[in-house]
Amino acid sequence: MNLALALVFLFFIGSVAGWVIELIFRRFFSSANPERKWINPGFCTGPYVPLYGFGLCIMFLIAMSETLPWIAGLRYKKLVLFVVMAVAMTAIEYIAGLLMLKVAHVRLWDYSNVWGNIQGLICPKFSLIWALLGAAYYFFIHPRIIRTLIWFSNNLAFSFFVGMFFGVFLIDLAHSLNLVNRLRKLAKENDITVRYENLKLQIKEAREERKLKYSFFAPFRSDTPLSEYLKEKRELHEQNNKKTPPAGK
Repeated sequence: MNLALALVFLFFIGSVAGWVIELIFRRFFSSANPERKWINPGFCTGPYVPLYGFGLCIMFLIAMSETLPWIAGLRYKKLVLFVVMAVAMTAIEYIAGLLMLKVAHVRLWDYSNVWGNIQGLICPKFSLIWALLGAAYYFFIHPRIIRTLIWFSNNLAFSFFVGMFFGVFLIDLAHSLNLVNRLRKLAKENDITVRYENLKLQIKEAREERKLKYSFFAPFRSDTPLSEYLKEKRELHEQNNKKTPPAGK
């Protein structure tokens, strides 16, 4: 099967599966969501998280590389593969988070309270989780991926649905980038960093308090301007700074 077509298919599968993983994680395990509300995760509006799509492609390529001569002869080949997967996923996570933070002043996730974190974007805990996910992928998912790709190569008509996915995805991506650009300008005006998931939760709670309909797939839709939410965030931040005594006192 053509490698490019295989990677396109894997990006589709990984993005959707990653959205499901993040949806469940943020509902039941995330400390940023203490009331355990359902929140549409990720950067985009639709049911996909591109980071996982890229991640699945990377894990697939790394797993396939085990047949290369310089890897096949290693004594602890599988352990090396899992470490490489963890490093690769951590690097993707860091680069994506840093770009959003520095360019758009938007923080998509926050590990600031986790030991050993770097800029709140990556941390040893989640690098270990990536290694464990890499091992789970290698033993339980990769063989099924190979079989699925063989099926896909024999049923290329399914590529029509993959094409539809990418059409919707690109429209969604353009919409999301436009939203982030608006948030960037508002964040700069208010001199704050926007925490993406917190802002979604803030809008959802505000609409629930006023008994207004909330759209799961349009989490930023609100009759209140986004600037008002960010001003409220800035004022709360300033109040907290005033309450905190200077160091040494």
